[in-house]
Amino acid sequence: MLDKMKIYELLQFNKEFLKRLCFAGIKPEDYRYADLFADYERLSREGEKKTYIVATLADKYGISERKVYSVISYLSRELDCCKSRAVG
Repeated sequence: MLDKMKIYELLQFNKEFLKRLCFAGIKPEDYRYADLFADYERLSREGEKKTYIVATLADKYGISERKVYSVISYLSRELDCCKSRAVG
């Protein structure tokens, strides 16, 4: 049987990770689109055209094609916090 956990305990346990998400400007609810983006990358590698991929994913995930384009654009961005900060 699982023990109950308080919100505070979950936040405390994941504090460093959550801090990094906030610093990078990532909202925790963005996790909902991880599978959609993985499907996009797979279909793209398989040679499908972007318009076909977007229409397919919009239907599969029950969202508009505009939202799919938005998600693809958002999740494709590189994070400045992950780039090398070496001097020189």
